[in-house]
Amino acid sequence: MFAIVNIAGKQYRVENGAQIKVPNLNSEEGSKVKFDNVLLIDNDGTLAVGNPLLSGATVSGTILKNGRDRKVIIFKKKRRKGFRRRNGHRQSYSMVMIDAISTSKLKTKAAPKTKAAPKTKAAPKTKAAPKTKAAPKTKAAPKTKAAPKTKAAPKTKAAPKTKAAPKTKAAPKTKTDKKED
Repeated sequence: MFAIVNIAGKQYRVENGAQIKVPNLNSEEGSKVKFDNVLLIDNDGTLAVGNPLLSGATVSGTILKNGRDRKVIIFKKKRRKGFRRRNGHRQSYSMVMIDAISTSKLKTKAAPKTKAAPKTKAAPKTKAAPKTKAAPKTKAAPKTKAAPKTKAAPKTKAAPKTKAAPKTKAAPKTKTDKKED
């Protein structure tokens, strides 16, 4: 048998004999505590779910120890600004031993059997002006295959550019010409 309990805004899954660490409850060690915010109870396969809480269901326990958790370091830094802050924090807690899960007043909700109000007949509708009949629809003609595409006429090339008259090469120099230089 287990239950899901809301303790100080957090949800815990508890069983008989289990020890859980919860936020500080401000009670003496050895004192009895009772938690009424039960969300769900599973009793050997029979599940009872609250909407949002189960009425009449409670979980009782004994506070074993009040203490402080390990220190958590908070370090803040902004680079290139010379800003550095170092803080530490230790959260207080209570260790609780679960003694019993009580379902004595638990009401299992069955489907409500209420009589539905008798249905009243709607006022009769007044006849509207008669509609004229539209021409009957005829079946659409079967689609025919589209004619095959014809090749487009080849593009005509633009008239070729005329080349400028070729340059004439100078006559090669002969040996005699070189001597004259």
